[in-house]
Amino acid sequence: MAVTALVAKPPPSDVPAKSWFVYLVRAANGSLYCGISTDPQERFVKHQSGKGARFFSSSPAVALVYVERCRDKGDALRQERLIKKLRKSAKECLAASYIQPGDALPSV
Repeated sequence: MAVTALVAKPPPSDVPAKSWFVYLVRAANGSLYCGISTDPQERFVKHQSGKGARFFSSSPAVALVYVERCRDKGDALRQERLIKKLRKSAKECLAASYIQPGDALPSV
């Protein structure tokens, strides 16, 4: 009886792998929420509508202030854990350093 080994095949090169992101959202009371998603903008809209995390039940989401692309879901989870351990001042530095798409780059 022959034993067949199952080998995971990589996705075809024309199909991009799903990207994962870690993000920070500012609540109306100034606090910062950290999460992961494959679509941070869509997730932010859910947070604003009250269908996201319970974190925003007491103070609504007002701004997506930081987004970082990660290699995969595991990497995003690890990065989220690290960010959640940071002091608020360090999280504020991340938010301040984030250049949103469409923002002008500082001139040199």
